[in-house]
Amino acid sequence: MNVKMKADAFINIVFLLVFFYSLSFPVAAFQEVAVINKMNPPQLVLLRAYDGSQDIEGWLVSEKLDGIRAYWDGRALWSRSGNRLNAPVWFTENFPPFEVDGELWLKRNAFSKTVSIVQKKEAGDDWRQLTLQIFEVPNQPGGLLDRLHVLELYLERFPATYLRIIDQVKVLNRADVNARLKHIIASGGEGLVLRNPEIPYYSGRSGNAFKVKQKQDAECIVVGYTEGKGKYLGMTGALKCELVGFRKSPNNDGRLIKLGSGLSDALRKIPPVIGAKVTFQYMGLTSTGLPRFPVYLRVRPK
Repeated sequence: MNVKMKADAFINIVFLLVFFYSLSFPVAAFQEVAVINKMNPPQLVLLRAYDGSQDIEGWLVSEKLDGIRAYWDGRALWSRSGNRLNAPVWFTENFPPFEVDGELWLKRNAFSKTVSIVQKKEAGDDWRQLTLQIFEVPNQPGGLLDRLHVLELYLERFPATYLRIIDQVKVLNRADVNARLKHIIASGGEGLVLRNPEIPYYSGRSGNAFKVKQKQDAECIVVGYTEGKGKYLGMTGALKCELVGFRKSPNNDGRLIKLGSGLSDALRKIPPVIGAKVTFQYMGLTSTGLPRFPVYLRVRPK
């Protein structure tokens, strides 16, 4: 290492120390995070469905990106379910030494291609098409904008080619949300995310973070299949699925549905395996509390 490289490295170390000291929370910046694995996945903010009844004036809105959830623990990249993501070293160059949470994203309407890139055993140049779009900086103090500002300041000194911060805009009222949703949908987007900007960091679901979509989505686990009929004879007719996160009611067990709509011919020939977790869309609930008009969307990445 020559003198200039040594000097640059020293300057960077000094800057990091001064940077975190000036923010008055070096412990939050350098704290040890929990060991991540399938049995102990990262504890992240999760979204509830927005039904229009919540008072969201003054909240922040951003586009909901249709990518793969990815959590950076300061050293490595992980999926929501606790699987290590095999990102190239050059992709994570200059990623911060603290936690960030976001979405691996290519572009609108490119979810399948994103999955195919991320799930390859050998990570390659395809990753250059992706960026990690950040919407949260876990375990830093203050409200959402305060936490994101920590990353903004860091990136001013250490630009990271594949790291972006998702724009957060203040909401005026419900009409503003509806107008923004129509614009995003017309542009090929998936929907919106609403966040209460004043709440300190937390994990799990709460009344402070919502997803706004024309259709709602949910998850279920494949437990069986029905036989196809007519032109689908000899293939899968529908997936038998056990719902995740739906409450039981006196009129239903709140657990089982069939997913036939949305299955391609290829999926009917080789359906998702038993135990696979799949995402489906639906339009509200039936009188018994089950999803109305469920349509298969995709297998959830592991």
